[in-house]
Amino acid sequence: MSIKVRYFAILREKMGRNEEQVSSEGINSVSDLWKALNQGRPLPDHMLCAVNMEYADANSVVNDGDEVAFFPPVTGG
Repeated sequence: MSIKVRYFAILREKMGRNEEQVSSEGINSVSDLWKALNQGRPLPDHMLCAVNMEYADANSVVNDGDEVAFFPPVTGG
């Protein structure tokens, strides 16, 4: 039982990997997943998230087999 986690942009560099598989045990939301991956730190307010390629928020439910993506806000000019 696992969740596929993908990182984009600067997060990919910060985490040192593009993606990983994480045990789904005890993970109920995007926020729970982020905390499990980041030593209990809360999900930053500005972080963009997606569950199964659909935009999501910190309270979105995460299930076994889901794919969750984290990426920083995109700006351009």
